[in-house]
Amino acid sequence: MPRYVILEHDHPELHWDLMLEIDAALKTWRLPAPPPEQPATALALGNHRIDYLEYEGPVSGDRGTVKRWDAGTYEALDWVESNEWVIELRGARWQGTVQLQHYYGKTWSLHCTPASR
Repeated sequence: MPRYVILEHDHPELHWDLMLEIDAALKTWRLPAPPPEQPATALALGNHRIDYLEYEGPVSGDRGTVKRWDAGTYEALDWVESNEWVIELRGARWQGTVQLQHYYGKTWSLHCTPASR
């Protein structure tokens, strides 16, 4: 199973980074909350090093620090030509479905649905 991590990042302001392991890199989106309860806007970032799956601490270039908010595995439920991704996260802190839909540029719509308990 591929892995994911959600990192709390304090630079330039507090936000969370959702990182999905794909091949030898982490596909990354910047989130306003970890995972937000309401639909939100996510910003696609460049791929990050796989090392961030296990890393907490200072980020190079004086870009703040990161702290693990959650980590686990994920399953891809639907990929629509890289424009819509539906994944199921299975983490220690959060379990549920995340839908990312590309709008334009680096802007994505994010909808999170917690798993039934």
